[in-house]
Amino acid sequence: MTRPIPLRKRLLVRLLITSVLIASCSVAATAWLAVETTTRAIQEEQGQVLTEDMDILRQLSGYAATHRDWSGVGKTVRALSDRTGRRIALTAPDRTPIADSETRDTALPPRAAAAVDPLHTDTFTEPGAQRTGIDPRAVGPFRLPRVERERVRMLAEKRRACFSSNGVETGITQMPSGRSVLIDEDGTVDGGQVPTPCADGVLNTPTATEEKALAELNTYAGDCLEHVGGKFPSLFAAMVDFTDRSMLTRYLGRKAETGIDTTRDQDKKAQECVDRARRQQLEPYVAPAAELFLGRGDSAVPHFDMSAANKAKVTGVAGLVLALTVAVTVLVATRLVRPLRALTHAAQQPPEQHVRVPVTTQDETGILAVAFNDLTERRERMEAQRKAMVADIAHELRTPLTNIRGWLEVTRDGVVDPDPELLASLHDEAVVLQRVIDDLQDLAAADAGTLRLHREPVRADELLEQVVAAHRVAAEAAGVRLHTAVDGSKGSDGPDGAPWLDADPVRMRQALGNLLSNAIRHTPADGTITLSSRRQDDEVVFEVADTGSGIAPEDLPSVFDRFWRAEKSRSRRTGGSGLGLSIVRQLVTAHGGTVTVTSELGTGSVFTLRLPDTR
Repeated sequence: MTRPIPLRKRLLVRLLITSVLIASCSVAATAWLAVETTTRAIQEEQGQVLTEDMDILRQLSGYAATHRDWSGVGKTVRALSDRTGRRIALTAPDRTPIADSETRDTALPPRAAAAVDPLHTDTFTEPGAQRTGIDPRAVGPFRLPRVERERVRMLAEKRRACFSSNGVETGITQMPSGRSVLIDEDGTVDGGQVPTPCADGVLNTPTATEEKALAELNTYAGDCLEHVGGKFPSLFAAMVDFTDRSMLTRYLGRKAETGIDTTRDQDKKAQECVDRARRQQLEPYVAPAAELFLGRGDSAVPHFDMSAANKAKVTGVAGLVLALTVAVTVLVATRLVRPLRALTHAAQQPPEQHVRVPVTTQDETGILAVAFNDLTERRERMEAQRKAMVADIAHELRTPLTNIRGWLEVTRDGVVDPDPELLASLHDEAVVLQRVIDDLQDLAAADAGTLRLHREPVRADELLEQVVAAHRVAAEAAGVRLHTAVDGSKGSDGPDGAPWLDADPVRMRQALGNLLSNAIRHTPADGTITLSSRRQDDEVVFEVADTGSGIAPEDLPSVFDRFWRAEKSRSRRTGGSGLGLSIVRQLVTAHGGTVTVTSELGTGSVFTLRLPDTR
């Protein structure tokens, strides 16, 4: 009696638990992924918006730094709006419109995004604006005309060549004012150690335009610097940096060389004087300050409010997914378990019943049912073959044993004298009995996989000659002619064109001998039997062809079955044991080859052995 399966081990329960776990994990993972993806998308969107805002501010600040007014900014505003997809509006500090990417009258956002003032800039994307707050692109009267730009460019090229000849590699860049300066490999402007032959000061000598602008700047900064203290006015014009960097950088770095003694507070105040003077000087050359508005007033950072209603919705959807998963799992598992139970019930029936199960599906369970039915049919056939084989073996052994026993009994009773003729008859019966036993032993060894082969290189022609020599006497007694034929075509490897093969010569002689003896029994007098060999592709092919009675087409599938005979009337003594062809198939299979037969009634049969070429 089969014990019932515990509930926790039943396939339906395990499938249900697995599905619930998978669904729970899927829901949780999906929710987490959605939140993470949304959060990351929002962060990326915020970063992109911030980058776009900074770029818009930089572009408009650059426009203001290079134009005296906003009269032509409309084209720039529309181009930036088309590229970013944002609404961009510029107004005066009193909200008087300057430019707007919107064509219709729409309300401005409640607050300005930034102030656009190149003299008090909020953008730090341009080098030089971090300390002074002045957009470095605002150069005003320091902008060089074309002639001076080209002359300074030539001086920069000359100085770079001097640096290069002294082992210092530099490049040339042009500042917003049009002045060409040298840069190091790390991008530092005119930095590093200057070779002595190159320190001529020609490149940094102000041009006429710069002299005029510096004089004007000195005028603006003079009074303020006098109140700071020190001798700033006398040194300013000679030591100012003309490259749009801090105008007191060279002064602060070289004041020790001139003997000027200033305090840190004086240096800071002097820098403030210069910055104030620069703004005063640049004011006529830049556009007036403006307010920048972006978006439509809804530019606040988006956020998600997980309210009670939203939580209820999420919980409801998750519960619905779980319920649907459970329902589908129960339905699928029930359909899956039903055929498995039928298979289990059929397998538990007594072996002699050979129960089959119905095939109701085309999935893996249906395939399993088909395989089970095939296994049942094979088991039924094997059982029938086993019974027939036992009966055949008993019949095969009974006949010679009965003859031997009968003659021994009559001899023992003195009815017949044990003369040489009687002893020869008993010997023949013993030989028949031994042949049947030997054949059965070979088949048993082949079935058990214990049939041992002693392989060695064998010449096909020599193998055929040995088989023919062993059966020549029997063939002559039956009036049958024997012939051999060896293919000597290209590809053969024997001395005379004969192919070689790696095989057990004893077992191969046994297989070919069984075929030859079978052909002799079924070939009438004056008939011919031809044994041939050849190499074909990667195989060595043997053929045993006779001109005998042939085999009926309906009998060909049974030729290699055990105890099968083409002529049922033949006795075991004249027709063989019925195991010879079965042994041939087993021996050839053990060598990795195949055996086939073609036949035509009244014409003869051809048995073909194909063995792999293992050279």
